[in-house]
Amino acid sequence: MPTQSELSQGGEADVPNFGPLRLLVLQPTSFCNLDCDYCYLPNRHLHNRLDLDLIRPIFERIFTSPFAREHFTICWHAGEPLSVPVDYYRQAFDLIQATSDEFNEQGITFDISFQTNGLLINPAWCQLFQDYPVHVGVSIDGPAFLHDAHRQTRTGLGSHQGVMRGIQCLHDHDIYPSVIAVLTADSLDYPDEIYEFFDQHQLRDVGFNMEETEGVHERSSLDKTGMELRYRQFMERFWELVTASQGNFRVREFESMCNLIYTNDRLTQTDMNYPFVILNVDYQGNFSTFDPELLSVKTERYGDFILGNVLTDRLVDVCQTPKFQQIYGDMQAGVAQCRATCDYFGLCGGGAGSNKYWENGTFNSTETLACRYRTQAIADLVIEKLETSLGLAPV
Repeated sequence: MPTQSELSQGGEADVPNFGPLRLLVLQPTSFCNLDCDYCYLPNRHLHNRLDLDLIRPIFERIFTSPFAREHFTICWHAGEPLSVPVDYYRQAFDLIQATSDEFNEQGITFDISFQTNGLLINPAWCQLFQDYPVHVGVSIDGPAFLHDAHRQTRTGLGSHQGVMRGIQCLHDHDIYPSVIAVLTADSLDYPDEIYEFFDQHQLRDVGFNMEETEGVHERSSLDKTGMELRYRQFMERFWELVTASQGNFRVREFESMCNLIYTNDRLTQTDMNYPFVILNVDYQGNFSTFDPELLSVKTERYGDFILGNVLTDRLVDVCQTPKFQQIYGDMQAGVAQCRATCDYFGLCGGGAGSNKYWENGTFNSTETLACRYRTQAIADLVIEKLETSLGLAPV
């Protein structure tokens, strides 16, 4: 892995080892038709749109870079992607394929996904999803009383009923989405209700995002005394419910941790702290790497995280810039500290830089609330439950 000093001394020969690209996050628009109170995006009221003329340069940069070496996912996200018309995506998909035909000499494959709030899903969208095909992820926080407390329209109305109409439309077209649910302090007392809601509505592939201190959202409701215990109790009860489903219900956090345990694999880094495993491109063609959450924000310490623009910059060239070297140097210094000081390092790979910045003020830091919840609490729970089931721990 190149160090900051190696990059500063012209270590360009090492730069192609960055990646491989696994996730491309494209921002079709900065606009979102919801005004969720925990959202990190600063400009979600603006109706900006990614010009279709940028599709070719985006994918030319990708396919001619050393970072595209294997299958990757294109995720339309970072605003509400369905607020852009269906025909826009049909044109975009055709342009992506044409650019791939011209520049993708290695024959690298890719798939397409949308992360949507679900409000605008209708039969025309379902036809698009089936035609290509597209994986759909829907953001919904569980039953209406929890969801509507935080995911409201710009006029203050709850959005749950509209999301459920969209999900029903997907189901009517035999499309079964994955779900991202944000856990707030309000959620932690209702594991049974959340599980039963998802199970009843055939939403059985769930990832839990904890409410984070991030971007314009300056304080998480989980950052309070006693919340870690409540989070652990919530996850413990959810483990019991998922286990009783006998494989019919999947939770991303449990699956990821069990995979590491069963395979005895350990992480040395993560997609969010190693360059060009994730590439993020905004509606203007500006690009960044590392956490997608960093693309649209500005900070006092680092400024913005835009490294270049697809119209003027090759991906590989930005690795020699002072901005990249400062960000990557601080990020790797923080990873090194985590490796040296944390017993959980192999299960998180040094964590996400965005959490470190928003909680600690710098990438060059270690433990965050996010890693105590998402890694430490989940690891302790899963290990305890597996050992108990195998008769290796006292009941």
